[in-house]
Amino acid sequence: MKKIFLLFGFITALSSGQTTIKGKILTNNEALAFASVFIPTLNLGINSDENGFYLLKNIPNGTYSITYSFIGFKSKKKNITVNNETDITINITLEENHSLDEVVVTGTLKPVSRLETPVPVEVYTASFLKKNPTPNIFEALQNVNGVRPQLNCNVCNTGDIHINGLEGPYTMVTIDGMPIVSGLSTVYGLSGIPNSLIDRIEIVKGPASSLYGSEAVGGLINIITKSPETAPLFYADAFSTSWLENNIDLGAKYSLGKKINSLIGINYYNYNNPIDNNKDNFTDVTLQNRISIFNKFSILRKSEKEFSLAGRYFYEDRWGGEMQWNKSYRGGNEVYGESIYTKRYEVLGKYQLPIKENLIASFSYTNHNQNSVYGDVFFLAKQEIAYGQMTWDKKIGNHDLLFGTAFRYQFYNDNTTATKKPEKTKISSLFLQDEIKLSEKHSVLLGTRYDYNSIHGAIFTPRIAYKWKPSKNDIFRINAGTGFRVVNLFTEEHAALTGSRDVIITENLNPEKSYNINFNYLRKFEIGDGVHSVIEFSSWYTHFKNQIIPDYDTNPNQIIYSNLNGYSKTYGLTGNFELIFPFGLKTMIGFTALESKNKRDGIISTPILTEKFSTTWGITYDIVKWNSSIDYTGNLYGPMRLPLLGDLDPRSEYSPFWSIQNIQFTYKNFKYFELYGGIKNLLNWTPNKNNPFLIARANDPFDKAVVFDANGNATATPNNPYALTFDPSYVYAPNQGIRGFLGLRYILN
Repeated sequence: MKKIFLLFGFITALSSGQTTIKGKILTNNEALAFASVFIPTLNLGINSDENGFYLLKNIPNGTYSITYSFIGFKSKKKNITVNNETDITINITLEENHSLDEVVVTGTLKPVSRLETPVPVEVYTASFLKKNPTPNIFEALQNVNGVRPQLNCNVCNTGDIHINGLEGPYTMVTIDGMPIVSGLSTVYGLSGIPNSLIDRIEIVKGPASSLYGSEAVGGLINIITKSPETAPLFYADAFSTSWLENNIDLGAKYSLGKKINSLIGINYYNYNNPIDNNKDNFTDVTLQNRISIFNKFSILRKSEKEFSLAGRYFYEDRWGGEMQWNKSYRGGNEVYGESIYTKRYEVLGKYQLPIKENLIASFSYTNHNQNSVYGDVFFLAKQEIAYGQMTWDKKIGNHDLLFGTAFRYQFYNDNTTATKKPEKTKISSLFLQDEIKLSEKHSVLLGTRYDYNSIHGAIFTPRIAYKWKPSKNDIFRINAGTGFRVVNLFTEEHAALTGSRDVIITENLNPEKSYNINFNYLRKFEIGDGVHSVIEFSSWYTHFKNQIIPDYDTNPNQIIYSNLNGYSKTYGLTGNFELIFPFGLKTMIGFTALESKNKRDGIISTPILTEKFSTTWGITYDIVKWNSSIDYTGNLYGPMRLPLLGDLDPRSEYSPFWSIQNIQFTYKNFKYFELYGGIKNLLNWTPNKNNPFLIARANDPFDKAVVFDANGNATATPNNPYALTFDPSYVYAPNQGIRGFLGLRYILN
């Protein structure tokens, strides 16, 4: 998708004795303004001017590869030799990239065209994130079809990301392919990734355990950061809402000598305005003070092989609770509050070995410290994860092979009775993938992974994929495989820490196993002159063994955890439709219909917080005449079963259909600046509508006035007619109504 970059002026006199490279960048016989021109070996780059012209001066003799690129267009490389010429003219035409020609890496761990990969991969660029500005990745994914950010607590607003109806722990989130977001950070770490540094997000729906191991059962979200070579020189994006939420994103690139390029990004978010619109004396939205700093280094090598290092520091102070709460009440039982301090460090890197073969070594390390209080219950936890991986990409005849080995070490400790001593887990892995090109139209991918877990022993996860491409614009794919997940209960289940339910673990929890098959059809075509369209349909079936599902139903005062004595399954159909018109209109709509069932001890039930239907949409209209654009985004969700506290609970057992819709206006006629603003949640939808309350016993959060029987069950009294205990887990939608926002972006290339 085309983005307009403003010119950081250049064109100076030529220096005598050295060569100048100049030319014009075009698309459809028209000038392409502000496209990027870069020579990696010289660490030299520039942008074309408003008429598409570019000029690179003082080029010494030698042989070079020049890269021409622009967001929304296919990049091109031009190899040249400079030998005492005064000037060289190179005119380049870039072709628009209509969604399917992007190079993706997530599905197979190697670069491949999205239309060629046997594993379906969805791509969302930085421009997609701008259609509905958000302060974090968690909220930004609300308009991705089949992906639903799920809030899990009305008080501290923890959340996870569901893919195709599967809960958050089944979704793996990686940064540049490294498993950064896992364990403790699946609860609190998703909000700290600066949007300003994101180049694109690649999403695989369905199991990816054969390449990525545990946690990639339901799907994979790979956040790919920008390259220091092609990122803007400086970037700033700040916005505020009528609720006084303030967010600042800053990004800048700089050089350390001639061989090291660096990109730094800073995100700061502050919300310190307690609001209680539903009048339950609890904050509707968690108060937050958060900072995240990310720095990425790219080391230039003569061989042009990859070498990058990155680090991130994240700190967050958040609280929610009764309106009169302050930090003097932290940990006490006078005024209820949930207060979480999070400190997190991350390091990741990638190094392509200086040999003929394509061997890449990758590593990551995370250190996560959490100091949290839920009412008068302290939860103190520390987690360290070290991960290393080596891959070898090799082509032999019609075989495209990938060999890999990985090692993961995890240290975890907390102050709960379930963790009697620090847990140290080691997982050693070997994986192999072979894509066999049977003919021009047919190929098959075979993959297998062997993991040895120091606690659970050997785990084997194979997969197979078949691709049939009847024409250059059609592709049909079948993927089948197995997945596994080693459960970290207290790092994943926030409900085990909040409220007054007791946590009951009935047995030693074994790894979960899944079996999945996925059918996918994608077609790219043109309708009339200049109207581009993409349609994609997928259907899937996933069957689980040993699944660990929290049982809220057997006893309203308990959460019971055990391996499922039976089975669990989820299946459904999803579709995406995209239309791009030549007069500036772009539309995208997606739908997902799914069914999810559990069979426990012979009884079939529907799991809680799993929607039956959802749809998302995004409509963008670029008004070229006024240098502005309009974005209308939204989602709609069907009914889902909700966690009630007993037969007398007056709240609805199922959620209604509900929708969050947003509109944004952007004005781009300022030099270097974009001004944007709009309205979020146009329909003013909040989950308290048609419900007597959301938080059970919000007037008695420490259950001081609750009467219990001999079995520990709450009994109905005049003061407690519904026999409830305090519980904030009845949540399925953001509890934040309509609000305006206004923001400003600054881009210097």
